[in-house]
Amino acid sequence: MYKNQSFPLFFLLFFSCFGWQSKAQKREVHPKNEFRGVWIATVVNIDWPKASTDWVEKEKADYLEILDTYKKLNFNAVIVQIRSVGDAFYPSNLSPWSRFLTGKEGVEPNPYYDTLEWMIDQAHQRGFEFHAWMNPYRATFDLNKAQLSPNHDIFKHPEWMIEYGGKMYYDPALPEVQSHLTTIVEEVVEKYDVDAIHFDDYFYPYRVPGKDFNDSKSYAKYGNGRSLADWRRENVNDFVRNISVAIKTCKPWVQFGISPFGVWRNKSVDPKGSDTQSTSNYDDLYADPLLWMDEKWIDYIVPQLYWSMNNPRASYSKLVKWWSENANNTAIYIGHATYKIKADSDKSWNFATEIPTQIDFSRNFKNVGGNAFYSAKMFVNKNLDVVRMLEEKQFKYPALPPAVPNLKKTITDIPVITEFIKDAQSYYFTIKSPLNTKVRYMVLYGAENLQKIDTNNPSQIIDKFVVNEKYGNIYVTIPVAKMNNLKGCALSFVDFAANESKATPLDLNTIIKIKIPQASNESK
Repeated sequence: MYKNQSFPLFFLLFFSCFGWQSKAQKREVHPKNEFRGVWIATVVNIDWPKASTDWVEKEKADYLEILDTYKKLNFNAVIVQIRSVGDAFYPSNLSPWSRFLTGKEGVEPNPYYDTLEWMIDQAHQRGFEFHAWMNPYRATFDLNKAQLSPNHDIFKHPEWMIEYGGKMYYDPALPEVQSHLTTIVEEVVEKYDVDAIHFDDYFYPYRVPGKDFNDSKSYAKYGNGRSLADWRRENVNDFVRNISVAIKTCKPWVQFGISPFGVWRNKSVDPKGSDTQSTSNYDDLYADPLLWMDEKWIDYIVPQLYWSMNNPRASYSKLVKWWSENANNTAIYIGHATYKIKADSDKSWNFATEIPTQIDFSRNFKNVGGNAFYSAKMFVNKNLDVVRMLEEKQFKYPALPPAVPNLKKTITDIPVITEFIKDAQSYYFTIKSPLNTKVRYMVLYGAENLQKIDTNNPSQIIDKFVVNEKYGNIYVTIPVAKMNNLKGCALSFVDFAANESKATPLDLNTIIKIKIPQASNESK
């Protein structure tokens, strides 16, 4: 991820009334459908594990603390870094185990566990989407080869590597590099129950003053008369397209998302660009997110708008407007810099209201479907004044992540409750497994009586829980205390692409026992 005064209310009112209204809508104070994600960075142990030498049980406890913290804050997605420098947080024949997990690269956890499988399961058990975050092109974090495994690509394929700015990078131009990195993504998608593959802003590396990224040999071989900049952009575009095809060929419901740097181009070089004076994707990183959206290669985009509301060189407010007007065919969520809270030269970040104000502002734009926050440790026993504000207002109620545009569909199945019983401790539901829908979650709504159930009201969401099917049924147990004396409820399905079915209502004063013959379902 890129590291680079409270916003006055009258400005917000001014912008809402003059000039922005056509691209905005009436802000939902508590949206029912909203992406709320958090990046969990593992490189150099930024968020997790807290130290590479931690024992397995401590690692697990610390990961669960992150999940439980953000579950309490009503988040619904985790973006977990599983490959950062040519390594892996999972067993692989293509990449060595990460030293950031086990203390030594190439050494598996002891006692052994498939870390990625466990992380995904724990996230799903708490109702989170799991987005597997990978850095494709960065091969090392420094030049100390002694700490690398003999199975690292830097030793197996030194001809793939380019040194730049004290790190090693895969050469994006080489067909064999593109093929290898695509295979790495395919391995994860095929083997693991991820909801998305996620790339961040690291394509061609950020410029280092006075240094050139030395891909001259590749350019001489493959440039074919194109300008260096156009050729580099084409290399990245080819890669993004190939990754998209690979993911969708394997599992069409797995999303492909990218969180690019927050500026596409500056208006000073392109009239279509934003009113900013900044590094840009197109000119400096050779990445063209607008093309990726136009071509439907990605399902969602999370531009990293890591500036304050009124930053003079690149303001959050101007950039939210720009991205909302230029997003196409793609769900758009906004990336926020929680790492800057009370820790940045821009004194606007000293105000606890900066992040809440940014969230409120982004909700004014109909094309913006949610937010993501970098990084996870910033709200785990930290910045509790900001956390309290979010708990009391912006994230007071749960929200379901929206189905992204390329995956939207109508679910024909609705829950069929075949048995409902209760005792002093719990409610027990038996739901017939759906015939036509691959279901990941169910959502439980509750109200003081059946007539007041409103499945569009997020305050009525009691819980979202992962589905475990057995013998053609789904079994759900809800503690009585969780229902808080509510007398009406409703249950809905959520499929693997985040589409929600219509809900089935139930009076909790009614006992249901229906015997339905179990039909064979050969299509499942």
